[in-house]
Amino acid sequence: MATFLYKIGRFSYRRRWVVLGLWVVLMALAGAGAATLSGKMSNSFEIPGTESQQAISRLTERFPDAHVGGATAQVVFVAPSGSTLTAVVDRAAVERTVTGLRGAPKVVSVTDPYATKTLSADGRYALVQVGYAVPSGDVTGADRKALLSALDPGRAAGLTVEAGGTALGVQAEQGTAQLAGLVVAALVLVITFGSLLAAGLPLLTALVGVGAGLSAVAIASGVVDVNANSTVLALMLGLAVGIDYALFIVSRFRQETREYGTGPEAAGRAVGTAGSAVVFAGLTVVIALAGLSVVGIPVLRSMGLAAAATVALAVLVAVTLLPALLGFAGRRVARGRAGLLRRRPATGRATVPLGERWARFVTRFRIPVLVVALGGLLTVALPLSQLRLALPDDGTYPAASTQHKAYDLVRKGFGPGFNGPLTVVVGTDGDARSGAARVATAIGGLPDVVAVGAAVLSADGSTALLTVIPRSGPTDRATTDLVNAIRGKEAALRRSTGTDVAVTGTTALNIDVSKKIGDALLPYLAIIVGLAVLLLMLAFRSVLIPLKATLGFLLSIGATFGAVVAVFQWGWLGALLGVHETGPIVNLLPILLVGILFGLAMDYQVFLVSRMREAHVRGAAPRQAVVAGFRASARVVTAAAIIMAAVFSGFILSDQVLVKSIGFALAFGVLVDAFVVRMTIVPAVLSLLGPAAWWLPRPLERILPDVDIEGRHLAAHPAPVVTGPVRGEPGLRGDRTAGTDDRAGRKV
Repeated sequence: MATFLYKIGRFSYRRRWVVLGLWVVLMALAGAGAATLSGKMSNSFEIPGTESQQAISRLTERFPDAHVGGATAQVVFVAPSGSTLTAVVDRAAVERTVTGLRGAPKVVSVTDPYATKTLSADGRYALVQVGYAVPSGDVTGADRKALLSALDPGRAAGLTVEAGGTALGVQAEQGTAQLAGLVVAALVLVITFGSLLAAGLPLLTALVGVGAGLSAVAIASGVVDVNANSTVLALMLGLAVGIDYALFIVSRFRQETREYGTGPEAAGRAVGTAGSAVVFAGLTVVIALAGLSVVGIPVLRSMGLAAAATVALAVLVAVTLLPALLGFAGRRVARGRAGLLRRRPATGRATVPLGERWARFVTRFRIPVLVVALGGLLTVALPLSQLRLALPDDGTYPAASTQHKAYDLVRKGFGPGFNGPLTVVVGTDGDARSGAARVATAIGGLPDVVAVGAAVLSADGSTALLTVIPRSGPTDRATTDLVNAIRGKEAALRRSTGTDVAVTGTTALNIDVSKKIGDALLPYLAIIVGLAVLLLMLAFRSVLIPLKATLGFLLSIGATFGAVVAVFQWGWLGALLGVHETGPIVNLLPILLVGILFGLAMDYQVFLVSRMREAHVRGAAPRQAVVAGFRASARVVTAAAIIMAAVFSGFILSDQVLVKSIGFALAFGVLVDAFVVRMTIVPAVLSLLGPAAWWLPRPLERILPDVDIEGRHLAAHPAPVVTGPVRGEPGLRGDRTAGTDDRAGRKV
């Protein structure tokens, strides 16, 4: 592989106008395709194979007037202290507000609290349910504004009126967050390279990769169903890995120019060595993201495949377009004035880089270092035992939001169960009325049930809807037990009433999602870990290094989940991070985080250990190979981790707890994995293993192809002879480095 990528790097550098032209044409075609061939992205959230989803499909077919799957809003009215909503003036204000809600865009149903008797026992609270004809993703900002404006008559009359529900689930705007991450990334790149031009290349190529990836996703949306959230993950990961991959290759190019000048030889060797690591790192990320398809949740499959495609394009940009841009920039990239990667001028006393000093310290005191590092990670992971998963509800919104206020008022006036009612679907081939009544009686006798609403029949009478109000809140364990208890009675109810019974609704869907993810997590881990271990075994020709890399990832993910629980469930450091409301962790986060962090962790594993492997195959002793590889890669891995964490940390600025938790988890996980696992535990363990770290059984050695990630075969390409100015180079006055073609001896 190194030789193949070496040739690509040289070609791209020497034929930079051709390569640049091809990318310009490709981006133009991608942009045109995205503008003309794209379709509407979906905002639906479906969980095939679950009881709740099957019930929704049945209702859509048999009971279309129910608008199941449409957005909903819940409006709560509260009379002033000492008054009730049955008073003439207050009742008139409620009725005017209800009339206004019925006229709001896309609204198809609004309940009358006086007709449905959804008044609290003291008469101060009233509850109104608003149904929409479209799913929550199709409710626009103007629709939400109209809904909130309809509350004004009640508020003007002195009532407290607040609204929550899926219709008000505003998607957070992340432009500011991404901009903040890019600013930090640019600052780190400037400090690392000491050159604005060198710092700009990774940013430029990352934007090209993201642009190509998002265009591809847009084109795909015209052919297949693509979830709208896919672009968020593709953008976030595309920027992060695109910058990191380019950073790794540019830093290697700067190192190679010290020996081979700034001609195509340096570019070829940089792409042949660092580019090989980038390809393998990218493959692990692609495997981890594409593996989300096995979970069986369409939104995760869509997000994973979109992000995987964007990462693959980032790799392609890094090994083709980047060396072409290096050809245009030439020595101006190679010469940084104040970068951390710049070689210090010779003095009477040699300066040992910080990375080398750290590597020597870790390899010398490896046992104490391992004890401290492992102890720290396990301690941080302890809160993981208290992890609670759920879909976010209105209680997780900021306290000042109308959603959170409505959630609290409903809980206070009616009880926590009114924030998460269950929908029970009763179906039969005949008249469902009598069967629904018997089902309601059976469910009403369960311990955690407060009330069962009157049955609502479909036009043909074959399907009935029952609203079941639990005593407990939507994310409480008791509510999960109630759903399971109702489902446990379904077979008996079928025999006794002749009806098919199913539980659905947001709360039941939440429970089904959590169970489906829990059931899929181990198979998903087995697939991505198995493929990644095989990939790393090919890269490093070792059995122990892939196993060590996987165990290190488990430590990282455990510590990350522990920190997430401590911050978002327990409220630790909540004031510092802007977490004002605690609650369960969103149930999509674990499997999404596992996939993303596994791929990124293997990135740093490949970047770091590939340089150690390179030193090892060149004859260095095991401990010296660890120190030499660490010295060569520590700074670029440090910069890459800081950049990636900066991109993710921008999402912590979001007001949405879900987005904030994802940003925090990714940023924390990247920093822990890079600095504690890869840059501390890895060199300590490798120095402890000694020669055994690079052991590969002979049968495997014969079977596995030699992919040459460390560039060992590049030794067959003789170094160019330094003779004079390089033809076609931008150059600087007084620079006389040059090179010749290593195969034919021609000047280049």
